[in-house]
Amino acid sequence: MPVYPITPIPAVPAATRTAAAAVRGLLRLPPRIKRALAGPAVHRDGNELDLDAHLLLRITRSLPRPAPAPVTLRGQARRMAAIGAGRRASVRVEDITVAGAAGPLRARLYDSGAADTLLVYLHGGGWVIGDLDTHDAFCRTVAHTARIRVVAVDYRLAPEHPYPAAVDDAVAAFRDITDRAGEFGVAAERIAVGGDSAGGHLAAVLCQRMRRDQGPAPLLQLLIYPPTDLTGKAESRTTFAEGFALTRTDIDFFDRCFLAPDIDRSQPDVSPLHADTTAGLPRAVVITAGFDPLRDEGEAYAARLRTDGVPVTARRFDGYMHGFINNALAFAPAIAEIATMLADAVASSATDPGPDGERDRPATHPSGS
Repeated sequence: MPVYPITPIPAVPAATRTAAAAVRGLLRLPPRIKRALAGPAVHRDGNELDLDAHLLLRITRSLPRPAPAPVTLRGQARRMAAIGAGRRASVRVEDITVAGAAGPLRARLYDSGAADTLLVYLHGGGWVIGDLDTHDAFCRTVAHTARIRVVAVDYRLAPEHPYPAAVDDAVAAFRDITDRAGEFGVAAERIAVGGDSAGGHLAAVLCQRMRRDQGPAPLLQLLIYPPTDLTGKAESRTTFAEGFALTRTDIDFFDRCFLAPDIDRSQPDVSPLHADTTAGLPRAVVITAGFDPLRDEGEAYAARLRTDGVPVTARRFDGYMHGFINNALAFAPAIAEIATMLADAVASSATDPGPDGERDRPATHPSGS
């Protein structure tokens, strides 16, 4: 296994550290002052936008919005992730390589110590942005809190590498990691897959491909606000089309980069919700956000899995927006809860109680989201 020197926490420029300190200070203000800064409470579809989410939204709206160019957006994503990273969990981290569909891929191993389970993690970013650094803080927290190993995979991005490059890379990387399970200190059957947003889509498609091709089945799938119906018919895509972090304009841009205009978006390899059946897929932990245009299709996929007999733990963070796992300054309790849910699912996977063995968690976050 090619291994580079121990990876330190990614370097953060002084300006980014200053911005993070400013955001941290704002989040520590009394609620009445935060409300005055954020403006009147926002209600939509029966939910109220979380106050901290609202304040952050107000801040980001005041910043210049970059042109929709991949290089510009990638730089912004790295900076925003660094601002919101918070205190990173202490785990052993190494940069490695894994096989992709067209050659080696960069990857990062997070080792929490004595762990018998590994999560292959696929980052979000609309298949266009995101990398190992944008999701470094989250992967550290998951490894530390869930007491598992994590391998984050830096799959190829669109538009330079449109569909199906990212899917093919995810599948090739998962097969490679499974083949080399012993090098990572786990058994092949103890390897799970997960991702957020576009990465959640890749994880869902990967599970269906493994079943279709009789490949190694993931232990479980962690799907964090995944797009599962790229036909765009989910009602939440209209309800939250504007004003809540991920907009219709953003989604359309990412889709144009990722998908050819003439592609059949209803095929399961593009829209996993359209599979003939999801029976036999790995148990799932499905996370959604109340103010997210992708909310309904994520929840529809959880319902579909459950109907087809797959054990599912589903959790909606009512007051949050798309992308909240990348901001530990504001949403650390939610991130820790997701990691704990993953740990619970890993423990449950040993006995697999069946479709009625899991129950949804309450839809209201303890912090009031």
